[in-house]
Amino acid sequence: MAQLTGSTAIITGGGRGIGLAIAQALAEQGASIGIVDVLEESSAAAAHLAEDYSVTAAGVVADVRDAQALDQAFSDLFDVLGTADILVTSAGITIWGDSIDVTPEDWQRVLDINLNGTFYAAQSFANRLLAEQRTGSAILVSSMSAQIVNVPQFQASYHASKAAVSMLAKSLAVEWAKSGIRVNALEPGYTLSAMTREFMDANPDLAAQWTAMIPAGRMGEPEDLVGAVVYLASKNSSYMTGQSIVIDGGYTAI
Repeated sequence: MAQLTGSTAIITGGGRGIGLAIAQALAEQGASIGIVDVLEESSAAAAHLAEDYSVTAAGVVADVRDAQALDQAFSDLFDVLGTADILVTSAGITIWGDSIDVTPEDWQRVLDINLNGTFYAAQSFANRLLAEQRTGSAILVSSMSAQIVNVPQFQASYHASKAAVSMLAKSLAVEWAKSGIRVNALEPGYTLSAMTREFMDANPDLAAQWTAMIPAGRMGEPEDLVGAVVYLASKNSSYMTGQSIVIDGGYTAI
C-alpha cells in the first residue's frame, strides 16, 4: 500500500461525488487534504475528513473558472496545510444538446470549467513547487470521452474539453519533467456519483442502454477509481508521467 503521510493533496471539485471519494482515499493513506469547490459544503466535507481519518484538512470555496480566485484559494490552503505535492482536478460538467443548437454561453461554460479550470489549478499547484524546487504529482481527471464519442447523447463540448485535458496532461508532463513534477490523466468511464445516480433513477431506459454497452456489465463506482489515483499520487509511480489511465469496464475496448 502507498503511504502518503507527510504529503498534502488539493482536490478541486472535492466537495462531493468522485472528488470526495478521491479525497477520502488520499486521507486514508495519511495525506493532508485541501478541498476546493464552488459548493459551500467544502468546509464541512473537509471537517468530516479530518474527523474520520485523523488528518489535517481544510476547505475553501472558489470557482475554477476564475484564475485569480482559484490561485487565492490555493494560497489560503498552502497557508494552512503547507505546500501541496499532490493535485487532483475533479471539477467538471457536461451539457448535452445538438451541436447546431448549442449556445456560445453553454459551449464556453463547459470549456471554462473542464479545461481552463484544470489548467489554472495545475498552474497554481506547480508555481509553488517550482519556486521551492520540490517535486509533486498532478492527476488531471479527464474522461473516456477524450477517446470515444458517447451515444446516444450529444456532447461535443464535453468531448472536446476532455480530449484537451488529456493532451494538457501530456504537455505539462513534458514541460515539468526535469523539475520532478509528474502529470498524468485519469479517464473514467460511466461512474455512479450521487448526481449520476439521481439522473439514472430518472432515466432508467438510458441507464440500461449505457450499461448494455459496458463489457463489465455495470457502471463504475467512485471507489473503482481511487486505487489508480493513490498509485499516481505516490512514489510507487515515480517513473510514470504524461500518461492517461482509462478505467471504464472495457467500454473503449469495443
